[in-house]
Amino acid sequence: MPKHRHRILYVTDLAYEARGRRYCDEDIHLAARLREEFDVALCHPLDAAALMDGFDAVVVRNSGPVLNYQAEYDEFRALARKRGARVYNQLTGKADMVGKQYLLDLTAAGYPVIPTVDRREDLARLPEAAEYVVKPKLGADSIGLEFVPRDRLPELAYGDILVQPRVDFAYEVSFYFVDRDFQYALHAPRPDRRWELVPYEPTAADLAFAQRFVDWNAIEHGIQRVDACRAPGGELLLVELEDLNPYLSLELLTPAAREDFATNMAASLRRLITAGEPS
Repeated sequence: MPKHRHRILYVTDLAYEARGRRYCDEDIHLAARLREEFDVALCHPLDAAALMDGFDAVVVRNSGPVLNYQAEYDEFRALARKRGARVYNQLTGKADMVGKQYLLDLTAAGYPVIPTVDRREDLARLPEAAEYVVKPKLGADSIGLEFVPRDRLPELAYGDILVQPRVDFAYEVSFYFVDRDFQYALHAPRPDRRWELVPYEPTAADLAFAQRFVDWNAIEHGIQRVDACRAPGGELLLVELEDLNPYLSLELLTPAAREDFATNMAASLRRLITAGEPS
């Protein structure tokens, strides 16, 4: 008898256009690799809720900013929880999966994060800076982001925005994890070219920094990307903890490193399915 193969619904928007990277190439590669071990069907994020019942797990990958279809995404999450669907990443994430509130929570808890506030009366808590970053609590791909001088901050309409000092950082660096295991790191040597990435060899201190945030998040099965910047004092500060559909920049890895990542992702998916743990 043929060996049973688990069925994966792979959610992606192959037509989504992102500045500086091609989401579709990454998903075509990953879906082809996963097909070696699973039965895989691709679908658009707007179709996931209607199709997910026929599969052992739903993999949400490069589906574009959910801000563009928030109501449908919320419906998908609600249905997945109600039906006990296995979703990858698990829907227990506390970071970008549910907005930017985590930046406020981590700031208040003393984590090494770019200082963040969301109320006019808390502006005094921010360090002095030439400019400040203002962005929506629900946002992605820099949608709605703007830079403003300090004297304009009191005029802003608070409630759905975050304010941070604009850090004069040396470079940005991203750490990639499957479950809670580090995979690889990439960095952008030029601050003005975020997506011109090259391989990065992290120090033990760098890895401890990134691991702290992954351990804080409530995901046992899934992919996370920890984005950080190297501050003027030399320390790393968290920029973003992407736990929904992080772009992986797999095209920048060696073939061996890409295969290692895909192998680890497939093993993670098998653990999610066979453990019988609903998201």
